Amino acid sequence: MSLLKVKNAWSGQKFPHPPGRVPFAYDALKMRTGTPMANIMRMGDDLGPLFELRVFSQRFMFVSGAELMAELCDETRFHKNLPPAVAALREFVGDALFTAFDGEQNWHTAHGVLMPAFSKAAMRSYHDTMLETAAEMFAVWDGLEGPIDVTADMTKLTLETISRCAFSRDFGSFTSRERHPFVDAMVSALTTGMQKGALDSVPGGQRIARRIDEENAEHRAYVDDLMDTMVRERRQSGERQDDLLDRMLYEAHPETGIKLDDENIREQIMTFLVAGHETTSGALSFVLYYLSRDPKILAKAHAETDALLGDDVDAEPTFEQVPRFRYLRRCLDEALRLWPTAPGFARSPRETTTIGAGTEYEAVMTPDDWALIILPMSQRDPAAWGPTADEFDPDRFLPENSKGRMKNVYKPFGTGERACIGRQFALHEAILVLARLLHRYDISGDPDYELKIDERLTIVPRGFELTLTPRTPGVPATVPPVVDVGPAEAPAECPVAH
Repeated sequence: MSLLKVKNAWSGQKFPHPPGRVPFAYDALKMRTGTPMANIMRMGDDLGPLFELRVFSQRFMFVSGAELMAELCDETRFHKNLPPAVAALREFVGDALFTAFDGEQNWHTAHGVLMPAFSKAAMRSYHDTMLETAAEMFAVWDGLEGPIDVTADMTKLTLETISRCAFSRDFGSFTSRERHPFVDAMVSALTTGMQKGALDSVPGGQRIARRIDEENAEHRAYVDDLMDTMVRERRQSGERQDDLLDRMLYEAHPETGIKLDDENIREQIMTFLVAGHETTSGALSFVLYYLSRDPKILAKAHAETDALLGDDVDAEPTFEQVPRFRYLRRCLDEALRLWPTAPGFARSPRETTTIGAGTEYEAVMTPDDWALIILPMSQRDPAAWGPTADEFDPDRFLPENSKGRMKNVYKPFGTGERACIGRQFALHEAILVLARLLHRYDISGDPDYELKIDERLTIVPRGFELTLTPRTPGVPATVPPVVDVGPAEAPAECPVAH
C-alpha cells in the first residue's frame, strides 16, 4: 500500500538539532542503530524543550519541556494529529478511535456508541472478570519454579482481561506457557507501523514498505480472520452478551442514529485488543520493576494491601475497595510518569499561532504543522517535577506535594477529547492486580538487572524477571499502615491538576 505522507514544514524555521548532520540524509545516519524513542531521548537530551530531527525530507519536531507540553495541551488552541508511525497504522486499523484524524465521522460515531461501556456501572460489571482472570494467573504462578518473565505474563493477563470483558472471548492464555498467536501478530503490526513511519521521505521507501507489508502479510491475514470470526460468530449465535462487541453490533450513536459498519467494527476490535492490553501490561511491568528496587516503598505497598485486605492471602478487593488503594495508585502514577507506556502524542494548532511566546524557543505553528510530545522527557522536566524528577517517588503525587504544580504536565493517557477512552478500565484493572499480587507475594528482582526498553509504539521492560515468594499477610510493626480510608470514590483523574 502507498505511504500516507504527513506534512511538517514549520515554514522553514530553524530549530536545535543534533550536531554532525550530513547533506541529503541529515540525521538519518544517527538513527541506524538503537530504537526510535531511545535515539530521540539520547539526541534531544541537551537540545532544549523544542528540537528537530530530519530524516531525508521528513522533519520531526519534538517537545521535551513541561511548559511547552502544557501549552500544546490547551484544547482551545490545539488538537490531536497523527505522527507518521501512527498514521501508518491506518493501513491496519483504519479510522478507529486511536488512529482517526479529528473530524472523521467514524471516530464520532464510535466514541458516542462506546462511551457508555466505560461508565461506572459498566466498570462494576467488569470487576469480577478482572478478579477471575488474575486468579488464573496466580494459580499458574503457584505451580512454577524459578522467576517469572514479568512483561510476558502481564501481557497474557491484560490480553485475557480485555478480551473477556469487552468481547466475552477466552484466549486461553493460562492453559499454555506459549504466547497466543495474536500477541505475535499484534507486535508485528505495531513494529511495522513504526518501521514505515518515516519511509515516505527515504529513497526507495515505497519499495521497502512493500517488502515490509509482504513480510507481515501472514500476520495481518491472521488478525483480519480472527476479527471477522469474532463478529461472524456473535451475529450467527444471536446471543446478546451486553459487552463492547454487542454495543458495536447493535447500538447507534445517541444523537445521529448512525451505526458502525462491519469493517469499522473489525478495526475497533483490533484497536481495543491492542490498546486495552498493551499499555496496561507495560504499566504493571514498570511499577513492579520500581517496587522491586526499593524495599521501603515495597513495604509501604504491602502494608496498604494488608490493612485493606486483612490476613487472608486469598482475599479479593471489592469494587468499592479498589479506589482506596491510594498508595498503590501513587506508585502506578509515578511509574507512568517516568515510563508512560504510550510514550508520546502529536499536537497541531487549530489555526496559525505562536508557541513559547517571549521565550528563546518561540516559534510559529500552522495547522499543517505538528509536534510530538515526548512524555518520558517532558514528564521528567525539573521545571514541573523538581530536582528529583528522575527518581521514583510515589509521594510526589500526594495532594500536598501536587498543589501548585503547573497544569497539563501529566498525560500518560493522552489529553482532551482524544484521551484514551479506556483509561478508567486500565487504572481499575492495574490497581486490582497490584493489590492482589502484593498481598499474596513477596517480590524480588535480579539486583544486577538494568532496565531495558522494548519499543513497538508502546514501550515495555525487556528481560525483566521477578522471583515470587508466598507471603503471610500482616502489617510489619516497623511500617505503619498507609491506608487512606477517605471518601469511597477516588478522583476520576490523577491528583495533578489538568
